[in-house]
Amino acid sequence: MTALLTTAAGPGASLVQTVDWLAIAPATLPAVVAVVVLIADLFLDRRGKPVLGWISIAGLAASLALLLPLRSGDRSTFCLADAPTACSYTADQFTLVIQFLVLAGALLTALLSVTGAREGSLPAGEFWFLLLSSAAGAALLPASRDLATLIVALEVASLPAFALVGLRRGDRLSSEAALKFFLSSVTATAVSLLGVSFVYAATGTLHLTQVADRLEEVPAQLDTLAMAGVALTLIGFAFKTAAVPFHFWVPDTYVGAPLPIAGYLSVVGKAVGFTGLILVTVIAFPSYSDIWGPALAVLAALTMTIGNAAALRQAPDRAHSAVRLLAWSSVGQAGYLLVPIAAAAYSERDAIGSTVAYALMYAVVNLGAFAVAALVARTAPANRISDYRGLYARRPLTALALAFFLLCLAGLPPGIIGLFAKVVVFQSAVDAGLGWLAVVMAVNVVVALYYYLQWTAVLFRAPKAAEEAAAATTAPAATATVTPTAAPARIPVPISVAIAVTGVVAVVLSGAPEAVLRYAATSLFPQ
Repeated sequence: MTALLTTAAGPGASLVQTVDWLAIAPATLPAVVAVVVLIADLFLDRRGKPVLGWISIAGLAASLALLLPLRSGDRSTFCLADAPTACSYTADQFTLVIQFLVLAGALLTALLSVTGAREGSLPAGEFWFLLLSSAAGAALLPASRDLATLIVALEVASLPAFALVGLRRGDRLSSEAALKFFLSSVTATAVSLLGVSFVYAATGTLHLTQVADRLEEVPAQLDTLAMAGVALTLIGFAFKTAAVPFHFWVPDTYVGAPLPIAGYLSVVGKAVGFTGLILVTVIAFPSYSDIWGPALAVLAALTMTIGNAAALRQAPDRAHSAVRLLAWSSVGQAGYLLVPIAAAAYSERDAIGSTVAYALMYAVVNLGAFAVAALVARTAPANRISDYRGLYARRPLTALALAFFLLCLAGLPPGIIGLFAKVVVFQSAVDAGLGWLAVVMAVNVVVALYYYLQWTAVLFRAPKAAEEAAAATTAPAATATVTPTAAPARIPVPISVAIAVTGVVAVVLSGAPEAVLRYAATSLFPQ
């Protein structure tokens, strides 16, 4: 399924490209549905607004289905006529896996958001348009094979996210979070653009494969410019991955954003940053691996250490925010995700498969944890960790699901998939000769056990009302008062589905971890 695109390339010359519509369909369909939703919003009254959410969910589900016919082999489009291997869009195995992750993450976010949009806490038309637009950019990014498309995809994914974070009108915390997110992302984009311009000046091309070839033969007078371009490009993407010291926006942004959007940023937003980092390091800058390899190894160590140390402060008995704990936890998890990318500089780039395998596990269980947090927030808007006390007594299945998600993040049985994912990341560091980084990771995994297990234990403690009732029965009759416990409110169906889906997938992956871990042992890029 192709169409011809002809543009003028100069006097007497033309550039003819073939457009593979099937290859670009998974990234294009969410954008098309976003426009449809925005237009439909103009003609629907308040009672008809909920249909926009279901249209969005159907569009994201259809985008996921369009990945199936692309499994048969690599497909490229928007290729140069004089260099057929230099393409701007490639749907290879790496692309399809990341597109599945981001589209599935967006679909679960949409499910969690249906109830909020229906109840009026979020403006329906604007919300669904922004979410679909961001998902379109996130799906485009892993297929991008030139620096210009990469930056455009990054911004298409990021710009709508600013508005999504601050979409709760009149909420000061939400507005502050959006402002911090906006300023940090704009800074990251400016730094990335400066780096890309330096790389282009040194190489004369934007296509990743051509950049890699020409960086190996950069003239001596341009070597400093090329090195500066590589460094600045990596710094820009480090902002997007929330790597230390570029992580300062994460806690306040997650706490201030609507909970489904916080989950979206922790999974899809992080996937976007790591995907861009992988593409520029492994494909475009392999000749400078002696620069970015050690730098990413140090960033990985700092990120996991500071993230876990900050998460330790969110102790349950301090009544801190559960979302803030998840935010700091996500910073720590970002450190683990950086390890295989750093290892790719020392061993072969096959180590990238470990990052992909870990990202898939993390996406499932972290979105599941945010789904439970969204449910608890319906009755406890502050969403403190103490609000989860006695959750097992009120909602046994929900508590068991959250406990399983936390054990997966901690890497403890029965969360086998979390344990195995950490093992493959650890092994990538050892195989690359980064023994010191493997030791730092092992220490951090042990440290993280404390706050994950503390939160898990809170779920199974007796509810405060039950303890107060027990104390009242032993007090004198004249002073004994018992407050009846209200029955739990009904769980909205979309939130129930999101928790159930993530829970079932996490259990299945723990029973058959090879479904994800096989990516750690295979090459995701053509050699």
